[in-house]
Amino acid sequence: MRSIVSTRTRIRETTLLVGAATDPGPVREQNEDAVLITDPASPEAQECGVLLAVADGMGGYRGGEVAAQLAVETLRSQFYAAPVQPTEIAKRLEQAFRAANERIYREWEPQGETHLMGTTLVAAVIRGDSLTVANVGDSRAYLVRARRATQITRDHSLVAEQVEAGLLTPDEARGSSYRNVITRALGYRPRVDIDIFEVRLMSDDRIVLTTDGVHDVVKDDEIASVVLAESPERAARTLVEKALASGTQDNATAVVAWLKPADLPVEPSPAAEESSSRWMIVLLIIGLLVFIALIGVILVLGPGG
Repeated sequence: MRSIVSTRTRIRETTLLVGAATDPGPVREQNEDAVLITDPASPEAQECGVLLAVADGMGGYRGGEVAAQLAVETLRSQFYAAPVQPTEIAKRLEQAFRAANERIYREWEPQGETHLMGTTLVAAVIRGDSLTVANVGDSRAYLVRARRATQITRDHSLVAEQVEAGLLTPDEARGSSYRNVITRALGYRPRVDIDIFEVRLMSDDRIVLTTDGVHDVVKDDEIASVVLAESPERAARTLVEKALASGTQDNATAVVAWLKPADLPVEPSPAAEESSSRWMIVLLIIGLLVFIALIGVILVLGPGG
């Protein structure tokens, strides 16, 4: 498994921490997932926003790997090609996705459909307290807030459409043999539709990007519990490890970002949490004993004292 060192920068009264991990999994010979994280302290991130992305490639021999790498490379170069105003981030992301789609399509098209290749791509831009997400395919973006993981993106897949139509439950979709059939990807057609989502962030929010090698086998509540308990770098690694332990047959990739409040440690201390819990129990017991003693005094003295 390849683990990517976390990076950080201060944004207002929070510190943005970012980490990522990827693994080819137990079956595939090569890793057709690609990951992109931008150093939040870099000049380009300071000027345009912190760009994060994961891609899950598909195609013939090494075609998926090439498509995924082309997607994240083109995304980065196009998004950071020039300064961008906050109100123009969504448009710039959409343009970058279209450029990536055209580049991948041009790569295989002259050689015919026997060399067909494509990729999913989900990208997030964090700029101050604004989050902009773009998505094509079934790689996902989640927002973890109030101890819950909420999926921001919509899967462009056959089973997702069946769930939306009421033909499958989410649990049935998770076990369907058609769960990896996607209905939209970069590189398959000259043009592609891109979904854009915009979210106002709050202090202590987490953003998670995953390929289906992770979210097909790791449930949303597990994703939330992992990213709430660990630093982004360790959380990304743990999500990938959980996917492998849960029997994923695919490449597995996760990116985690955290708007850490300035007064919180990077990771909770188990010893401190245990000590705090013990003191809480002691205080509750003392309070109960005092209450019982007061009732006893009242009963002994009677209503009139």
